[in-house]
Amino acid sequence: MVDLFPDKDGVLPNQHLEKAISEGIISASDEEIPAANIQPASLDLRLGDVAHRIQCSFLPGQHKVEDRLRELGKYQLDLTDPDGAVLEVGLPYVIPLMERLHLPNRMRARANPKSSTGRADVFTRVITDHGPRFDDIRTGYAGRLYLEVVPLSFPIRVRRGLTLNQLRLSVGESALSDTDIRKEHAKSPLLSVNGKPVGPTKLQLSSGLFLGLNLRGPKGRGVGWRARGSAPLLDLSRSGASDPHLFWDKVTREEGDRIVLQPNSFYLLMSHEEVTIPPHLAAEMAAYDPTSGELRTHYAGFFDPGFGYNAEQRAAGSTAALEVRAHDVAFMIEHRQPVCKLTFERMQEPPTMLYGEGGLGSNYQGQTETLGKHFRIERGEIPPAPAASDHGTVPESEQLEFAGEG
Repeated sequence: MVDLFPDKDGVLPNQHLEKAISEGIISASDEEIPAANIQPASLDLRLGDVAHRIQCSFLPGQHKVEDRLRELGKYQLDLTDPDGAVLEVGLPYVIPLMERLHLPNRMRARANPKSSTGRADVFTRVITDHGPRFDDIRTGYAGRLYLEVVPLSFPIRVRRGLTLNQLRLSVGESALSDTDIRKEHAKSPLLSVNGKPVGPTKLQLSSGLFLGLNLRGPKGRGVGWRARGSAPLLDLSRSGASDPHLFWDKVTREEGDRIVLQPNSFYLLMSHEEVTIPPHLAAEMAAYDPTSGELRTHYAGFFDPGFGYNAEQRAAGSTAALEVRAHDVAFMIEHRQPVCKLTFERMQEPPTMLYGEGGLGSNYQGQTETLGKHFRIERGEIPPAPAASDHGTVPESEQLEFAGEG
């Protein structure tokens, strides 16, 4: 086996992901894995030939996934059709992925939705044979990967080869402690506001670094979006093609720089702080602590090395899009309220390409707009909402959830 730094803890960078593919640690049946799917610290995973509509979500436990699909499957959809297949809102599907793993004993894997997947309110998670947890893949695992997909706001069209999730490989102990995070921030700021590093006494840490909300946008412009009910079909294989106002209502702040999240509505907002991920680190948005409010703040979670990074500027940074959903009761949130937590990992070594570099297809570097790549909108501008006669009145209440930028 090629040397993948087995004695050096950390997340595998792109150059070692390439080696992992060449050595069969990651493979695909009768298919080459496209080089374009390799990111600085992750690999995009592709949908396979068929989607299984299932009765309910499940974890395999002592079983293979295929055994559970035979037990719980209702019908199948052909993803190889030129028109793809439509997945309906609120229904669970399991799609075998094209990639499979053959992990060495010290190497583990973790999956997360891509940012564009989370911003479309599509809930996804990877499952494996005999797997006791979603998205976490044990050391030494050898077998297929499967993706559970549940559209939560819009019906979606998907096709074979579409990438909704990403995979990271890591060796040993790679997580940074809060003390480590403070040291990293002192050397090169991880968070900034208007280009100025956040002071060390203002960092909020608890097994990770918290981000707050930006709810102080100009009146009339809005601070984000809320998913509309009864929206049309969203084709996830097309970028910049969908009219946002058919899918979203503009969110405007209330007096006091706050908004009220309505139960079970989905919102896209923006972070108050700018995030910088230096080349030797990677980050992930952790599931939110329920003691801080009845919010879900985790759909898409990976931040690749280079997000918000500029070698010529010590604190460049890029704001993070936040996807939020309140549960059970309406919940008020205020400007700069902490709602999301970033955890950090060391890279085995810096990647040879960084997020945001030319040719990599990084959609959200320097973003000022929360909408995903599927929607037709100019960056940095929230267009005026359509007239009430076209799409109904624009509600002033809103909700939040965080999306990572992988």
